[in-house]
Amino acid sequence: MSKTPENQAPNFNRLARAYRWLEYLSFGPFLWRCRVHFLSQLAECRHALVLGDGDGRFTAKLLRVIPQVRVHAIDASSRMIESLRQSAAPHRDRLTTEVADLRTWQPPSGEKYDLIVTHFFLDCLTTGEVAQLAHSISPFLTRNALWLVSEFAVPQTFFGRTIAAPLVTLLYRAFGWITGLRPQSLPNHDQALALAGWAPQANYTRLHGLLVSQLWRFSSDPAGPVLHPKPLGIRLPK
Repeated sequence: MSKTPENQAPNFNRLARAYRWLEYLSFGPFLWRCRVHFLSQLAECRHALVLGDGDGRFTAKLLRVIPQVRVHAIDASSRMIESLRQSAAPHRDRLTTEVADLRTWQPPSGEKYDLIVTHFFLDCLTTGEVAQLAHSISPFLTRNALWLVSEFAVPQTFFGRTIAAPLVTLLYRAFGWITGLRPQSLPNHDQALALAGWAPQANYTRLHGLLVSQLWRFSSDPAGPVLHPKPLGIRLPK
């Protein structure tokens, strides 16, 4: 595989058709359970920004269970967006899709979102990129907007050291080889979101802390300037 240029987005097109089955074969239903755990708390949301939803199963369910919500879904993979459109086809009148690199994407002028959704997407970014994304979205949020996050984590436990850490390392190696994904460690998204004015509301874990689902609320002005701290997580050996 040729080396991916520094500024090129990873290419998830080749995973689009097999994405669902790879997920079930590796983690069974647990990633899906993380995605939908807080769904009942989103009933009042009306304009959602869904980032990197893969094949779009969550987007389709969100549109189905909240009849008033409109969704703006963005992904760097054109094939993932195609799968998302197919999944959400019955609700296409409330769906807008866009193919874009979210590291450089800017929301359209005049938009106001009351919900941000990132399921197993922030781990494709560095801590600094998550902070930059959060700050760039801030002017386009309604008061008390929500951010729903699902992610991998490495708990500071025996399980974290012996099982979770090697597994996360393996996942980064595999996705780096297949897609050209450059980050090699989990970002400190908690710190990045807090710096952009988000406050944690609820936290749910699965598989001894390997998987986490969180609900954040946009509560105040950013806690500080956009920073680019060293990512926390597992570094791949050179």
